[in-house]
Amino acid sequence: MRHTHLGWTCVAAMLLLGGSASAEAPAASKLTPALLAAAKQEGKVVFYTSIDLEVAEQIGKAFEAKYPEISVDVERSGAERIYQRIFQEYGADIHTVDVVESSDASHLVDYKAKGFLAPFVPEDVTRWPANQRDPDGDYAAERVMLTVVAYNTNLVKPEDAPKSYADLLDPKWKGKLVKSHPGYSGNTMTATYELSRTLGWSYFEKLGQQNVMQVQSSTEPPKKLALGERAVMVDGNEYNCIIDAKKGAPIKIVYPTEGTPLIGGMAGLMKAAPHPNAARLFILYLFSREGQQLLVDMGSLRSFHPEVTEPADRTPLAQIKVLTANPVEQEKAVDEIKKKYAAYFGT
Repeated sequence: MRHTHLGWTCVAAMLLLGGSASAEAPAASKLTPALLAAAKQEGKVVFYTSIDLEVAEQIGKAFEAKYPEISVDVERSGAERIYQRIFQEYGADIHTVDVVESSDASHLVDYKAKGFLAPFVPEDVTRWPANQRDPDGDYAAERVMLTVVAYNTNLVKPEDAPKSYADLLDPKWKGKLVKSHPGYSGNTMTATYELSRTLGWSYFEKLGQQNVMQVQSSTEPPKKLALGERAVMVDGNEYNCIIDAKKGAPIKIVYPTEGTPLIGGMAGLMKAAPHPNAARLFILYLFSREGQQLLVDMGSLRSFHPEVTEPADRTPLAQIKVLTANPVEQEKAVDEIKKKYAAYFGT
């Protein structure tokens, strides 16, 4: 494998994938001997993703272990960078990517609108909430994430830790906060959209005066926290916090009282995929119970697969107040988000 560093029912009812169906979604697909043979003949699949590199590598290695005749090239970067890269490549008539995944669902909405995606519905996906899969079968949520607040337990006592986003505006946190960037991270773009609707842009204006350490990916704040470079993170992936805490990092997650942004990472098959059969096989694996359980167990993500078992020590989603987004409406707000964010954070 090669890589380049570049209550569910209740929750699901709150989510909405935009776009109307232009035709019936294709029939559900499952693994067949013919597909497997064709995929082995191609021998390779290229996966563009914004999942944390360590997790993305685990996915690739697990797939290669199951299908040793097929290698996985993982191209990992921030969701916004992947989005830009695909448009640059397609503009130059370069078709490298087979399967695309993004923590910014609006990217898949745009890829579909541009005709970049090919309908493909794994049999398992028919069991997903209807509003977590495109009605035309072009994409679906292969991972579910939360963007959380967290603190370093060596630097902050539990009784002093923030319990809300409002608490982060306390002068005592000035120069002690770290957050990721919506211009790089799709996860953060979605979280910023959700929080701006909930808290208002005046909140970000005040937060920008807290001398916040700005990093790019939503995978980075937990790492800065673990190293003790900052005491509290404003946003970052829940799954990275869990992974680092399991390794002994002094990290404690906070689910803010105002609500925790929930992000659905969407994946789809590129119409011009150079390895279309290997790509279909990879998507079948990604959405299978086995693949989804891997994401939950090794990646510390969450899943819509009804047969996946959540770890007993994880806070159940039903106990967390979540914030959600409509990808189509979010896509319309992207330019405004970037403009306002730059005005308040100087980046």
